Amino acid sequence: FSAGPACALTIGNFDGVHRGHRALLKQLQDGAQERGLVSCVMTFEPHPKEFFSPEQAPPRILNLRDKLAAFADIGIDRVVVEHFNSAFARLTPEEFVSEIIIKQLNAKWILIGDDFCYGAKRAGNFASLKAAGEKYGFEVSSIHTVLENGERISSSALRNALANGDMDQATKLLGRPYGISGHVIHGQKLGRSLGFPTLNLAVANHLHHRRPACSGIFTAQVLGLEDKPLPAVASLGVRPTVEDQGRVLLETHILDYNADVYGKIITVELLEKIRDEAKYSDLDTLTKAIASDAAHARNYFQKKSYV
Repeated sequence: FSAGPACALTIGNFDGVHRGHRALLKQLQDGAQERGLVSCVMTFEPHPKEFFSPEQAPPRILNLRDKLAAFADIGIDRVVVEHFNSAFARLTPEEFVSEIIIKQLNAKWILIGDDFCYGAKRAGNFASLKAAGEKYGFEVSSIHTVLENGERISSSALRNALANGDMDQATKLLGRPYGISGHVIHGQKLGRSLGFPTLNLAVANHLHHRRPACSGIFTAQVLGLEDKPLPAVASLGVRPTVEDQGRVLLETHILDYNADVYGKIITVELLEKIRDEAKYSDLDTLTKAIASDAAHARNYFQKKSYV
């Protein structure tokens, strides 16, 4: 692995790429430019908590594709996705500095939170990284925290907003509506037979995405099919009425739209939570519930003079 050009580096999970992350990344880009370095983000797959304790790991806000798309959108020069495995977890703080920061990344300036820990058993911290920088000739700075109404903008605050179905608060923290993207897959075609054809995205089929960051029925909009967002109603969760294997699916019915879009990559933005998922005794009751949700979504967009 060649080290490549000297870089300004930040390290983290960046789950959500929320406004706090964006402020940090702006600091990174500005500092990189001043120092004549390329901006570089190092992130992990899977999330270290998913590796060490998959059962206790928090749900992911963004999948890797959406996270990388956000970095590209911001204009980060280089993203390194480090495979977090037992070999990586065993690196001592000294090895992390010599093997990763110096040899692999050629970092000359590192911008991190003052609560940053690294190396096996999280033995390295901000002070030890600063000391290593003085020894090996790289600079270390700490970031300024971004506050919203006196509270830190954090991935956990964002997860709380999503879990509570507070999409307005989630949008505020993200600086954009919460969206999930993926390939449209073939579902059971049940929605079609009920009169509500849906676009299905498999959201969480790998081990460490057992549950989504939010679930329920939402007013939504779909990006990636036409040149403007399409109004929709979406269900995110485990489809309690028709499927018991607990597969997490995002099913979206676009209002007044019908086209074959299998295989396309779309983004579904969740704008407002209508209700929680519910299990219905029969398909007739389910159909009535979907019709009522679609009417609710239509009403939302009419108020926004959108449809």
